[in-house]
Amino acid sequence: MKHFDAIVLGLGAMGSSAVYQLAKRGSRVLGLDQYSPPHDRGSSHGETRITRLAIGEGAHYSPLALRSHEVWREIERKTGASLLTQIGCLVISSPAKTSFTHVEGFFQNTVAAAREHGIVHELLDAKEIRRRYPPFRIGNDELGYFEKDAGFLRPEACIRAELALARQHGALIHTGEKALAFHPSSGRVTVTTDQAVYGADRLILSAGPWLPGLLGGTLDACFRVFRQALFWFDIGSQAATFSPRCFPVFIWELAGKPQGIYGFPAIDGAEGGIKVATEHYGSTTDASTVDRNVAPAEIAAMHRDYVEPYLAGVSDRCIKTTTCLYTVTSDFGFVIDSHPDSERVLVVSPCSGHGFKHSPAIGEALAEVVIDGETRFDLSAFSARRFAASAQVASGASLHG
Repeated sequence: MKHFDAIVLGLGAMGSSAVYQLAKRGSRVLGLDQYSPPHDRGSSHGETRITRLAIGEGAHYSPLALRSHEVWREIERKTGASLLTQIGCLVISSPAKTSFTHVEGFFQNTVAAAREHGIVHELLDAKEIRRRYPPFRIGNDELGYFEKDAGFLRPEACIRAELALARQHGALIHTGEKALAFHPSSGRVTVTTDQAVYGADRLILSAGPWLPGLLGGTLDACFRVFRQALFWFDIGSQAATFSPRCFPVFIWELAGKPQGIYGFPAIDGAEGGIKVATEHYGSTTDASTVDRNVAPAEIAAMHRDYVEPYLAGVSDRCIKTTTCLYTVTSDFGFVIDSHPDSERVLVVSPCSGHGFKHSPAIGEALAEVVIDGETRFDLSAFSARRFAASAQVASGASLHG
């Protein structure tokens, strides 16, 4: 049996970052994925991901985002890849908003986080939003938070770059190999795949939507998986209006809707259209049975209900679609903690639709925990123990003490 300092199971956003950071620090690390990342089976694809520094889900996330921007730039310098584009992000809300963006008070929390962490921002009224960004069909009572250093990441390129660096630092990356089970003991963790059996001092479970069902016991109850559809709509002759020079990344808390919308400029010109999506939490699914096709009726409903009323100049012609999976906790927060049954197993689910932007810093934190036994980042808010009352999670070993 081959033995490693650490095994990382799942090489999406978090796993690719963890395996890179571990290898960078000299660990003998094995990365496992049942597919060939970057791939479109999980949660780390779709050409773009929003990155923002003032985090509406809570100011305690901002240190992770700030450090992650630094790491992205370091990786760009090392690889020559283009990963992070800072064109600004506009968050729109109003007193009449009815949509829900992960937590209550998302807009107010964003402003508070910016002030707490000294993040440069502007507050815009409806008139100023219309002046700067004519495509937004803004109501008179709506207001905006604009953060100039926010923008978007290219997730596939990010994962590709981190795995390349991990290999350069000696990591062993096995793709197309499915993990079947893991078994912790007092001395090590054994991982059984469809091809071999491996041993390690520590195991990092970063399997995204495959995490439920893999964990076993009551910890599975902390997570639910939801299918999300992503849409790219034609902008025809309006390409200049929607170019990254003129149009920001945006998050819009809507009035009269259960969910808001978010979107991106035409990063690939007119032919690529603009990407717009909402979030759905109606019924759960799982990674093995999810319907990955987007039906014509879904496309028509998206444009009718969430695009045409809010974005001028966007055609109902859909250029392309894809689906991704959100692994969601009841409070939309992350889980980064030891497995209740073993401190040798780290459960890593920075999830609920807002995790990608934090992945480099989380990868560093995981490497520090594995190698040094502690991390400089405060991960206490991400303990699985907070679900103990509802999910009856066992009070086993925890990296939070």
